[in-house]
Amino acid sequence: MNASPSLVDELMSQLQGAPMQQMAQQLGTDTEQTQSAVGAAWPLLLGALGQNAAQPQGAADLLGALQRDHSAAAPQGLGGLGDLVGSVLGGAQGGNGGGGAGLGGGADILGHIFGGNQQRAEAGLGQATGLGGNAGNLLQMLAPIVMAFLASRVQSGGLDAGGLGQALGQERERAQAQGGLGGGLLGSLLDQDGDGQVSMGDLFKIGGALLGGRR
Repeated sequence: MNASPSLVDELMSQLQGAPMQQMAQQLGTDTEQTQSAVGAAWPLLLGALGQNAAQPQGAADLLGALQRDHSAAAPQGLGGLGDLVGSVLGGAQGGNGGGGAGLGGGADILGHIFGGNQQRAEAGLGQATGLGGNAGNLLQMLAPIVMAFLASRVQSGGLDAGGLGQALGQERERAQAQGGLGGGLLGSLLDQDGDGQVSMGDLFKIGGALLGGRR
């Protein structure tokens, strides 16, 4: 049995307890609804990153961004994500000044992850989880967390662009195979032409959108 824990599982386990309660308080929702929404958002974010990394130069561009912009925020050891949540929410409460934390930084990251499909991703998550317009705020909280988490994995595991692309590609495939809210949202996001199947044309369209915000 070589089924390693998924990145989604690792992220969920590190956000249990106080970090999840902090996010619920910030969103004005209960912890149970927040947990369900976060569980749907992670496959959506990681799957979109996996799609991005599958494009030519996509993994190398992502690796460069992680090393350049997110390595300083990478959590050291288990439990580090809890501190990062505090800094992200502190940035949210204190406006967009300073650093890469807070919802301002998260909004920029989402633009790179989803490109022109950001509104579609936010609307789909909001409808599926009952968060409505709050789904965008949740994704903005999670975006810097996932980037810092991946930067930590790059640092600790010595991942190169190929290894990073492979890890994220496995997450995308796992999310689509498992289905559920997150997998369904990811599948609908990748199915650009609405025919119910993710074709090569869909992949080129989503890839162009995901890479379009990066220079």
